[in-house]
Amino acid sequence: MNAEGRSVRPLLFLDVDGPLIPFGGPGPSYSVGPEGAPVEANPLLARVDPAVGRRLAALGYELVWATTWGEEANECIAPRIGLPPLRVIPWPEPSEVEERDVLAGRHWKTRPIVAWAAGRAFAWVDDEITRADRAWVAAHHQGPALLHQINPRVGLTADDLDVLAAWTEALGDTA
Repeated sequence: MNAEGRSVRPLLFLDVDGPLIPFGGPGPSYSVGPEGAPVEANPLLARVDPAVGRRLAALGYELVWATTWGEEANECIAPRIGLPPLRVIPWPEPSEVEERDVLAGRHWKTRPIVAWAAGRAFAWVDDEITRADRAWVAAHHQGPALLHQINPRVGLTADDLDVLAAWTEALGDTA
């Protein structure tokens, strides 16, 4: 609940490369989908499942891009999967802190994601999440958090979406 007594939806931080654009061998190719950049602009866009946006929107999270695509995710990916423009985490310039995080086995995104969440419940889907990321979030984030690693060879699956749905459902009004 927020200060006005309204329920606040948990955040879902979305990476693009790996979760939404799988890196596996020849998989499904989606040449047709909602609006967005033509596949010719970036052949990897053919790997984006146009139905995933509807399924993500149905989960009840506030969706946020957590990708190096930045605003390009809103230009190329969101329209292709039927999502409105989403907020985008602005990544900080590389620093010694980031370098230490990477040397400690943490993803360079972990610290900025926790800062951006500011204590709100969040789930994060990425193909590069590690145990070190989970431990750091548990020690430094005040709210509930689910760090869900996606297999980059297959991308976000129905099973992954089920995990996200079950987690936010289990939160109930604690978010």
